[in-house]
Amino acid sequence: MGMSRAQKEVEIQALNERFTNDEVMVVTHYSGLTVKELETLRGDLRKEGATFKVTKNSLAKIALKGTKFEGAADLFSGPVGVATSADPGAAKVAHKFAKGNDKLIILGGALGADVLDIKGIEALAKMPSLDELRATIATLIMSPARNLAGALNAPGGKVAGAVKAVADKAE
Repeated sequence: MGMSRAQKEVEIQALNERFTNDEVMVVTHYSGLTVKELETLRGDLRKEGATFKVTKNSLAKIALKGTKFEGAADLFSGPVGVATSADPGAAKVAHKFAKGNDKLIILGGALGADVLDIKGIEALAKMPSLDELRATIATLIMSPARNLAGALNAPGGKVAGAVKAVADKAE
C-alpha cells in the first residue's frame, strides 16, 4: 500500500528540513544491500553525525526545492538513498562503505550549493573532519608556546654554552 497524502507531506517536510540544515549530501544507489548492511551503514553514519534515508525520488525532488541542494535534483533516479551531514562525515562514511561493498554506488552529491560528481565526493571524503581541523589548529597554536616555554626554561644552559664557545675561541 502506498503512502497517504499526509504521510507524503510529513516525509517532504522532514527531507526539506534535513536538506536545509545540512551542508553535505551524498546520493547513492543501494540495490542489493541487505538489511544488515544498511543497518551497518546507518550506524557508521550516525557515529559521524550523519544520516541515511531511503526515499521516493519524487518526494526528494519536491523537498529539494528552495534548498541549497536543489541543483542536485537530477541525481535522483532509481533506488536512491541519501546521506547528509553538517561536515564531510557523510561523504567519508559513504565512500569508505562503497569501497568495501560494491552494492552501494555513489552517484554524486552536493557541498552547499555546489553539485559534486563521484570524484568530488571522493575528494570531499579525504578532507579532514571539523574535529580533526580543530585538533590541528590547537596543535599549531600550542606549538609556539611549547617552544617558548622550552627556551625560557633553558637560558642558563644556553648562556653558559655561549660563554664556553667564546672562551674556547679566545684560546
